[in-house]
Amino acid sequence: MAQFNVTLNEEILHQLFSGNNDGLVRLLEQVLNQILEAQRTEQLQADPYERSDQRKGYRNGYKPRTLATRVGRLTLMVPQIREGVFSTELFKRYQRSEQALVLALMEMVINGVSTRKVKAITEELCGTSFSASTVSELCKQLDPIVKEWNERDLSGKEYPFLIVDAIVFKVRDDHCITTKSALIAIGINEDGYREVLGLKLGNSETRESWSAYFSWLKSRGLKGVEFIVSDCHGGLVNAIETHFQGVLWQRCQTHFTRNILDACPKRYQEEMHQALRSLFEAPDRESAERIYEKMIDEFQEKAPRALSILEEGLEDALTVLHIPAPYRKKLRTTNSIERLNEEIRRRERVIRIFPNEASVIRLIGALLMEQDEQWSTGRIYLNMDAFKEWQKAKPLSTSVVYSKAG
Repeated sequence: MAQFNVTLNEEILHQLFSGNNDGLVRLLEQVLNQILEAQRTEQLQADPYERSDQRKGYRNGYKPRTLATRVGRLTLMVPQIREGVFSTELFKRYQRSEQALVLALMEMVINGVSTRKVKAITEELCGTSFSASTVSELCKQLDPIVKEWNERDLSGKEYPFLIVDAIVFKVRDDHCITTKSALIAIGINEDGYREVLGLKLGNSETRESWSAYFSWLKSRGLKGVEFIVSDCHGGLVNAIETHFQGVLWQRCQTHFTRNILDACPKRYQEEMHQALRSLFEAPDRESAERIYEKMIDEFQEKAPRALSILEEGLEDALTVLHIPAPYRKKLRTTNSIERLNEEIRRRERVIRIFPNEASVIRLIGALLMEQDEQWSTGRIYLNMDAFKEWQKAKPLSTSVVYSKAG
């Protein structure tokens, strides 16, 4: 395994603690250069000057290359190989989302909706001035990659678990500012890995928008869905009922808890919150019912409106008790997709108003694509053995059937 030895000399430390960006730039350069060197060693299967029968080539110096980032321009020393080509995914993976961010900022300038500060940022990131033709050429390189990933075939696997959500953006459309909903689904496949299944823009979170989204996923081969987690947005729930008949639907307990606490008098909110936590962490249906009966006695006088909301949505919030216990903690809320949304929001706050719909797909799609790559090469999210046993034991009448047409 490669050993990393980052040298924090006095000058870099001074720059870091004084808030000078140069220190962060130099520190990041050191780390990335050592990663590149470790990749060359792995590719050659030999350390410098090492005698080895497994050696697959020889070192041949370095070639400088700049990498534009939001902390500044990095100068990296890319290793070279004699009579061969050094291979690394570092630039490709990192710059895909960074390039999308820069493109969105550049388009803002081209379309006359930005400030001098935005132009200064883009020129600092790119290291040069730009034109409409420059933006067009960069888009030609990035857009097909994002499009191919976003429209890939899903028919090779089944996706028993689905987590869906939407995030709203402001987009400039024909000189007007409108809101668009980015509809996103995370699927957990039959092997237990998470995948971002796709991104699609809609005018709002209506039944029509979600229906179009689910039809699109199924046209690409989505199948085997047994359990869906989402918030309780009316249009979304109606679309799920239409397109996934027989599928278990779990109302996000985090969103549901907020709804209940909002209707609870402030002086009882902490007490209500603790009771809800016990209710939602109940190991089985019988235990949940006992806790719920105690809550009725406790809160029917203190917080009748909050209790009414709980009663109305309780069945949907406890759907998760129908699936094996090992999966309940991760599938009772939409928290996993909410964390992904936070990463999206960090980029969106830089843009504030997207210059067009294409820039939304480009930036958010590139980010989702990178997250999908990390998940697919990382650890298994859920061990699916218990699910397969549960699936075999299910009565035949509860099997999920739905058509591509919904």
